Amino acid sequence: MIPSLSAPGTFYYLWQLPEDYLLLAPDYTILDASDRYLATTGRQRGAIVGRNVFDVFPRAEQNDWRVFADSFEHVRQHATPHTMLRIRYDIARSDEQGGGLEERHWLTTNYPQLDAQGQVQAILVKTEDVTAPHHAAATQHDLLESQERSQFILESLPVMVWTTRADGSADYFNQRWLTFTGKPLAAEIEFGWLDGVHPDDRAGAAAAWRGAYESGRSYQTEYRLRCADGGYRWVLALGIPRHSAAGELTMWVGCCTDIHDQKLMVQELLQASEEQATLSDQAYRAYQLAQSQRETFHTLFMEAPALIAILRGPQYVFELANPLYEQLLPGREFLGHPIVEVIPEVAEQGFLPLLDHVYQSGETFFGKEVLARLQRYPTAPPEDRYFDFTYQAFREDGTIAGIFVFAFEVTEMVQARKKLEALTARPPATS
Repeated sequence: MIPSLSAPGTFYYLWQLPEDYLLLAPDYTILDASDRYLATTGRQRGAIVGRNVFDVFPRAEQNDWRVFADSFEHVRQHATPHTMLRIRYDIARSDEQGGGLEERHWLTTNYPQLDAQGQVQAILVKTEDVTAPHHAAATQHDLLESQERSQFILESLPVMVWTTRADGSADYFNQRWLTFTGKPLAAEIEFGWLDGVHPDDRAGAAAAWRGAYESGRSYQTEYRLRCADGGYRWVLALGIPRHSAAGELTMWVGCCTDIHDQKLMVQELLQASEEQATLSDQAYRAYQLAQSQRETFHTLFMEAPALIAILRGPQYVFELANPLYEQLLPGREFLGHPIVEVIPEVAEQGFLPLLDHVYQSGETFFGKEVLARLQRYPTAPPEDRYFDFTYQAFREDGTIAGIFVFAFEVTEMVQARKKLEALTARPPATS
């Protein structure tokens, strides 16, 4: 029940009320406050009574003081209670507490106190400090947002991503893995994924994985994995362990990349001649080296084994470029700048229409061994670089908001293959 000044003795027992109450005159002069209110706000009764409420609690920029003032005015004009939803009104700390303002959030109702003629003679402010539950709700929201962002990244990466527990048993495969194998998640977790490995490769794959999680060392191997259509394709599996601050192994994260076409190419070239076989082996090693250099799943993103960028809006402004992407073009400032400003070469070489098509249609673009001439250093001539890359639109609230870029540089592999093709085309020597 809300006290009324019309009740005898109300003014004198306000301090006894077990909740946060503040009593104001119509001109906002503080008349009294409950002991609970003084404790909550860290104020002394003698220091605030007789002063304007906005002198005691200044109109700081971040405070919702206008909402507070409007509510007072409503009560004065209409002589009816007025409730404010959660507002922010920071409280000054004492010098002993370090000074400055302490962030506070409140739920407040202002009640008119009427005289016998129905005129407002005072305003009773009943408020509740909801700072702690507000921060808890904000933290929960941030946590959910972080989880959704991580899930989006895992599902958007154009590789087959997996995670395991410390004992090596799998607990997650992203949708690209499940689409590749055609199996449900329940069939792949624990050690079910081994059933999809080619029978001739299964023992080796199991032994390689067991050696990794028992030793806690990074993992890399190749095996044939059964596709949804029943065939098998070669994949390159990479994985790294995650350790706690205390050094304890907590989980593994890794990916599998389809290398079937490259594997077949190398196998065919190995059959040509000893010279071709040597060069083919170099090409394949170069490919393996390119893959192994991308073993960066420590953060699943900023250390991902590929060139990754997020381009936002129709101007394709860099919202993120991972270290590998920045290393490709050293010295350039990426974040907050449109792609044509950071990499003017893209406009000259036809990449902008590709980005426009993906942004406008939502259709993913896959580039295979695409040539890009990049001037990596201001005084250096342009270099021919080759990339396998994906432009994939991402949406926010159902609308395309930008493009996710994922690329592998395959320059060494392309150059090695061209050398092999030149050797293959060379006419045989005549005696």
